[in-house]
Amino acid sequence: MAKRTGADQLNKETRTRLYATRRTLSLEVQREVGLRINVPVYFKDPLIAKTNPGDVVDKTFDVPWEPGLTNGPTSARFAVVDYDSSTGKLEQPAVWDADAGRFLGPGGVDLNSTRGRGLTQFRQASVWATVQYTLDFFEGGRGLGRRIEWGFDGNRLLLVPTAGYGENAYYDRTSKSLQFYWFMSDGGRVNTCESSDIVNHEFGHAVLDGLRPYYFESILTETGAFHEFIGDLTALLMAFRNNEFRKIIVKQSKGDLADATILASLAEQFGKAVTDQPYLRTALNKMKMSHARDANSHTMSQVLTGAVFDVMIALLDLRKARALDRKEAQPSRRGRTLAQLFWDTIDHMQMCAIQPLDLLPPCDVTFRDYALAVLRGEKITNPVDPDGFRPAIFEAFLKREILTEEDRVVLDPSPVFTRLDLAVFHSIDEISASRGSAYRFLDDNRRELLIPPTADLTVADIARARKLTTEGRQQSDQIVLQYIWKEEIALSGAQFGKFDGERTAMLCGGTIVLDQNGNLIHWARKPGTEVLGTDDLRKAERTDGLARRSRFLEDLVGRIKLGMIGDTQFSPLGVLARAIPPYEASRREGLLTFGMAPHFSLNHDDDQEVGGRQWQISS
Repeated sequence: MAKRTGADQLNKETRTRLYATRRTLSLEVQREVGLRINVPVYFKDPLIAKTNPGDVVDKTFDVPWEPGLTNGPTSARFAVVDYDSSTGKLEQPAVWDADAGRFLGPGGVDLNSTRGRGLTQFRQASVWATVQYTLDFFEGGRGLGRRIEWGFDGNRLLLVPTAGYGENAYYDRTSKSLQFYWFMSDGGRVNTCESSDIVNHEFGHAVLDGLRPYYFESILTETGAFHEFIGDLTALLMAFRNNEFRKIIVKQSKGDLADATILASLAEQFGKAVTDQPYLRTALNKMKMSHARDANSHTMSQVLTGAVFDVMIALLDLRKARALDRKEAQPSRRGRTLAQLFWDTIDHMQMCAIQPLDLLPPCDVTFRDYALAVLRGEKITNPVDPDGFRPAIFEAFLKREILTEEDRVVLDPSPVFTRLDLAVFHSIDEISASRGSAYRFLDDNRRELLIPPTADLTVADIARARKLTTEGRQQSDQIVLQYIWKEEIALSGAQFGKFDGERTAMLCGGTIVLDQNGNLIHWARKPGTEVLGTDDLRKAERTDGLARRSRFLEDLVGRIKLGMIGDTQFSPLGVLARAIPPYEASRREGLLTFGMAPHFSLNHDDDQEVGGRQWQISS
């Protein structure tokens, strides 16, 4: 056994006291005192590891230590259950050695050793460490700055690293789990749980489902595509955070991210084994919204993934140009190397892409909603914008046809914060105290907040976030309030097939974000069709609501015509049937509810196909 360090010798009581203040400590200090533990994971995935000799295992991969860590691995938010449904075998869990500060295989085998990497316990520790690390980023100040709840009852997400035989991996809300499968290819056994890209992609679905659970109750392709985008974005951003991997990217691309194929590619090993392509999807694409109008959610998601990659390239180019404008031939001569400029850009991009998730509406999100939230978030953290970041971000979304020239007004000078015109004042502490208090605030100000007087209003979530700026400064606290109501719709006509004569509902609502002084940071709405008044604002709100209703019915009829809506599928293990439609119908409180099901499609070429191979990569 390796020689114990000073951090190893800290007793649990001392480490626990330090743990309570961990957010105030740098990563280096956390490592020194044992608040970060090293866990063996492959360098991106086994295929990438093989092509980078000496980097088979990421030796610098550290995850947060917790006082309650135990066998499994099991932590506060995750529990590994390694059950293979194809063999009926429940594997022994990885054993937590508190004295050594690491997980071990049976008989005390070191999982960092060559022998250890062949054990199932290596996969258990790897998949746990990957999501533990990613959740820490999402909840940190450079991410959302708050705890994230799951989209199901309970606080532990189950991780199933060897769920069964098949070309598959997915997040399943019903079984509260991430399921990862294995299969055989010409290159041998492929374990999807060993690819950090795949693990982070599926975990991105779980994170978004926790933040915006009503997105699952949508039949809009664009909302499904946004879910896919968040999965891909999570995989990309977590790859960017790897110091050694960034060194490879800088060396290979020489600062030109448009050539950084290795960085933009997702799931190298899985893609080559299943589709004989170098990747499943990539950020390096030229797709626009006009190319994807009739595409499936996986294909459409590439438009937004590509746009965000364009933003990253633009931000790096602006930083390099700034260095040259100061008459320095090389960026390194003014104290920032190309690698450092790259990290500055990555750090900026991570905050720019993740923090605006709190500004999104609670239902039926579109790519335009996200683009406007990104621009709004950038204005909040960088109101003066001396480097011209916001116009560059706007142009990236404009080029992809996500925004239009009419949206350019968001670049006009305007106050960063405004005040809501309310009928009844509520203090911000009162609003954020509970969902009941938030509801009273909404109910007392229905007319001013454009909420129908008779709508049965639900507070979907109320949270307080403490985010950082790119310079590490504390932003104003953000109080994020999501609210929902349902507008009933009668389905009448043969075009609705077996649902003719039933009643369903269109989700409406909004997200209001306030600072600790009650100033309005952002307000994103999804209106209904009820007449709220005769002034221009309320007329425009109803016009938008009527357009939403028309699109909802049009999409619903299209899904029904193609046979894409079926009954809810359920299995305690989350293992889905051979043929499953991409949308589900269920009945709740006398109303039909439509929503996304785990969507299976191997090559993602035809959204109209239902069923097919039993085990295929899912959303």
